[in-house]
Amino acid sequence: MLLAAFVVLVPLSVTTVRSVLGTASNSPPRLRVAGLKNAVILSSLDQVYPMGQYATDITYYLTHLGYQVTELTNQNVTISFLLTQLNNYSIVVWRTNTYTWKHVEYWYVGQVATPALEIQYANDFTYGFMNGNAGILGINLNFFTEHFISGMLNNVKLMIVIATDSDAFAQTLITAGAGTVIFANGQVDLSFGQNDDLITQVVASLYMGQNVYNAVYGVVSPFIQNSNPEDPLDSSYSPPFWYEGNGTLTI
Repeated sequence: MLLAAFVVLVPLSVTTVRSVLGTASNSPPRLRVAGLKNAVILSSLDQVYPMGQYATDITYYLTHLGYQVTELTNQNVTISFLLTQLNNYSIVVWRTNTYTWKHVEYWYVGQVATPALEIQYANDFTYGFMNGNAGILGINLNFFTEHFISGMLNNVKLMIVIATDSDAFAQTLITAGAGTVIFANGQVDLSFGQNDDLITQVVASLYMGQNVYNAVYGVVSPFIQNSNPEDPLDSSYSPPFWYEGNGTLTI
């Protein structure tokens, strides 16, 4: 049904987009209005799996759309920031991943676990909503449903969550007010940069004026169409990305 309604788009690489639109050094930002359009890139595991050029490219696209972009990495991504600051940004890109403790899945925050934090968030630790056994604070699905209440993200029009099983809390973020959430509905591996590359292509497509549906589907669809490998020893791959919320959203 989706295939019938959609003309397949060829994903534009960073190099292709820049060849058309120029580089950051010779192409002035468009529609820049200081303080009115804010975006943040959170890379919780940057010390282990650097986002590198992908963060630079995403920043490039958003800056040239007039957004003031903030980048926070590792322990600068804190519980307090997630709970009190996200609503200051209309676009949020959060790159993290998961670990399992006693059969419960936790998403890394970035902030280092300390005894002081265990006291500060005693209830969350007691009920298992928050965990520090990996050395870095982790939060589970119950943390999202408990803390991300209605209206909390009313100013956020787009969230992109690059993390394993982030579909589990996408609807919670929308209930909290986020307009659209692009998520992973499966396993994400930050080691090789493939997922970073695909998300960067999504942002590049949004930069070119596509809406969320076209941007996401245009990046995912070529993999789906070639899902039958020519060599029986090859394994097919389908990017585990989709979205919830307003598919007609443009940025």
